[in-house]
Amino acid sequence: QVQLVESGGGLVQAGDSLRFSCTASVRTFSTYNMGWFRQAPGKEREFLAYVGRSSVFTAYADSVKGRFTISRDTAKNTVYLQMNSLKPEDTAVYYCATDPPSKGLNWPRFQTPNHDYWGQGTQVTVSS
Repeated sequence: QVQLVESGGGLVQAGDSLRFSCTASVRTFSTYNMGWFRQAPGKEREFLAYVGRSSVFTAYADSVKGRFTISRDTAKNTVYLQMNSLKPEDTAVYYCATDPPSKGLNWPRFQTPNHDYWGQGTQVTVSS
């Protein structure tokens, strides 16, 4: 069973920055595709960012492109989400997610909330 433990949320002002961390309890972290999602009140969980196993490939939702950066540190079994220029509409619960390596990468499916493992969720509130 894979456990994903997140940290880094909080209350910030518009324009501030935050960095999330998500640490995975796995032996071969480098074999896992990793993603970040968020869910605002009354809305569906939405895809934000993806980083591939080798860290070479990343992808972002249009809503956060240019403001958010995903990265990973294989030595620490950790994936990060650096969020800059935060806006009130970024207020949400943020989740990291992954799947067993055996599932490979199906890009359309990866962008949906259809993943086997999720972090506990971390609240971010951005005040104007």
